[in-house]
Amino acid sequence: MRFISFFLFGIISISSFAQGSEITGTISSSEGTVAFASIYTEDEAYGTSADENGAYSLKLPAGEYKMIVKSQGFRTVYSNIRLEQGKKTLNFEMEIDPNGLDEIVVTGTRTAKRRTDSPVIVNLINSETLEQVVATDLSDGLRFQPGLRIEKDCQTCNYTQLRMNGLQGGYSQILVNGRPIFSPLTGLYGLEQIPVNMIERIEVVRGGVSALYGSSAIGGTVNVITKIPKKNSYSLSYTFENIDGDANQDILNGNATVVSKDYKAGANFFVNRRTRELYDANGDNYSELPELKDNAFGVNAFYLLTQDSKINLSLSSLYEYRYGGEMVEGPAYLAQQSEERTHNVLMGSLDYQVNFNDDKSSIILYYGGQSTKRDHYTGIIPDDENEKQQFFANPPYGTSEVETHQGGGQFNQRIDNFLGGTTTLTTGAEFVYDDVYDIIPSYNYLIDQTTRNFGAFFQNDWDINENLNFLSGFRVDKHNLVDDAIVSPRLSLLYKLKETTQFRLGWGTGFRAPQAFDTDLHIAFAGGGISRISLAEDLFEERSNSFTASINYDRATEHFIWGYTLEGFYTKLNDAFYLFPLEEDQFGERFEKRNGSGATVKGFTLETRANFDYLFELEAGFTLQSSKFEEPVKNIEGLEAKRDFLRTPNDYGYATLTYTPGKRFSASANLVYTGEMDIVHFAGEGTGQDVDEYDVTPSFAELSLRLGYNIPLSRVNSNMEIFGGVKNVTNAYQDDFDIGKNRDSNYIYGPGNPRSVFVGLKIESL
Repeated sequence: MRFISFFLFGIISISSFAQGSEITGTISSSEGTVAFASIYTEDEAYGTSADENGAYSLKLPAGEYKMIVKSQGFRTVYSNIRLEQGKKTLNFEMEIDPNGLDEIVVTGTRTAKRRTDSPVIVNLINSETLEQVVATDLSDGLRFQPGLRIEKDCQTCNYTQLRMNGLQGGYSQILVNGRPIFSPLTGLYGLEQIPVNMIERIEVVRGGVSALYGSSAIGGTVNVITKIPKKNSYSLSYTFENIDGDANQDILNGNATVVSKDYKAGANFFVNRRTRELYDANGDNYSELPELKDNAFGVNAFYLLTQDSKINLSLSSLYEYRYGGEMVEGPAYLAQQSEERTHNVLMGSLDYQVNFNDDKSSIILYYGGQSTKRDHYTGIIPDDENEKQQFFANPPYGTSEVETHQGGGQFNQRIDNFLGGTTTLTTGAEFVYDDVYDIIPSYNYLIDQTTRNFGAFFQNDWDINENLNFLSGFRVDKHNLVDDAIVSPRLSLLYKLKETTQFRLGWGTGFRAPQAFDTDLHIAFAGGGISRISLAEDLFEERSNSFTASINYDRATEHFIWGYTLEGFYTKLNDAFYLFPLEEDQFGERFEKRNGSGATVKGFTLETRANFDYLFELEAGFTLQSSKFEEPVKNIEGLEAKRDFLRTPNDYGYATLTYTPGKRFSASANLVYTGEMDIVHFAGEGTGQDVDEYDVTPSFAELSLRLGYNIPLSRVNSNMEIFGGVKNVTNAYQDDFDIGKNRDSNYIYGPGNPRSVFVGLKIESL
């Protein structure tokens, strides 16, 4: 994108010289020309951008220069040249960067930086990776990142939770285009409601980044960046999947991109339709995978008001119907046990950016918001006839209304001569409003929670020299559920050894407000009733201190590229939240969220990668960790208290392998490993579980395969791919689900889906 190239690198385009030289040429790769690549001199005194055909022209005085060519998704090219007066043709060939090692990222510092220059580790998941691992939605794609684990936490409704470095979902901040519009309620099912064809890339930052994004980012931040309009194109795909020979799933994805000839405006449109049948794993006529009907569509667009100012707009509409429980026809309240959900979600963002002062200064004004309306049912028919009549007279239907709004501004200033180096100052302020209203009258259940948070932030991103960077900053937040304003500082240090190695150190603090998060809003079935979570009256915020240290190494030879990242992390939680079991009431189990004495999460993550001539590509990540409360906490009345976090394995990881022998054929395999973990199991009549107890789950290794074959459609300048494969080849899946209506729906662990076979067809423009 020409505008982004100019503002990222501060390139000054030179229109004419009385006397001098001119270089012209084309920038290309193995896949064709590279549109809008940046080409400039090392001192950034002269530069320009290629056009949509990869062609460029640059005038500069005669002399010797080191030229740099950069473009997102490609390895940076360096070339020493000597220019005499007159014209010279100079073409550049760029190599695709399979691991995105030198891509531009924004989440770590809130400004655009190359990954290797960022003082904070930013991991990337691009659309190609999502395709290789056969991801259906956002939750599928997040499994293939170090330190991240996706789990399904309800046998009936299958709500999904992201755990980063062993911490629960409420410790992770989900952003869409940099905006925190995932509300606590949206977080229950939102990870499955974002289709993959909506996503351009996902940026992941592990550890405490609250100094930038406010509360709830103690575990880390996931920034979903929607499709970016680059060139006129289209794609259409259909996938059919059969789950364990029993249930079918159909997925239809479509994208279309339109960009003006002068690249001043562009838009990407997406549409998704997904349907899935109920799946029963143990033959008791109660589902383990709920029925799904999803429809999603939206647009991501930009418009250049001037050469130095730009507007970005993103709008999405998400609809989902979800039903799980007894597999019978008719309304949900006639099922012995079931959950039914109908979501209508609208979300969007609007950004305005203007650059000035020779691109050294920029102002960004932004707004993001979402509205969710939900009709839902959560019920179990009683056995007693009198209670049954009361139940049918007033079945437990409910409604939810959620609104989230964020507005703010950010100012960036680059100073070229700052204490012997260069620095970028970033400051800004924002206001986040979130309102959750969730009611089920027949259960006397009501969540009416309004949170308001005003935050101001400051950051100094100082390049001391070409090998040393020091990032310092802080954020001040005033949350309406916290008595005093909270200051969250952050420090990071980057040292680059040659061009192969980066050392990083980081420290940051954060907090979580005493509010209901996603898991607190879930109503579960247990022991023949429902379980609910309430907040203690004296609940107050928890604080965190996070430390990270890492080494990143990448080495490239003529045919082989390999590297690794080793990161250690340590997070200390003060006054950590935990759930205390209360006595049962007429509806079932009750839990209260309280403050504990504290907790510690620590461990390390190893990530490796290798690429041989773009024929074989390998990525793998493995995490070893420990998550413990300082003092034991009670999880079930009558059982001993435990220090260990529940549902938190001490070891987990992933691996992906891609084989591409030519342009026609491709093959990929991926593996997700989940280690043993402690889990609670409530007893229920007729469920096969007689007493409440702790269980230790087995470990799982989930292997999946994909094969693809491309057929060029040269007459229409397109390509058709036929693909297919098997997910969870060995059927590594839980084999001891509870049965019947009184089951403990939270007793679920391991891979989210059994073995399934899929085939598909994709047509896209070249």
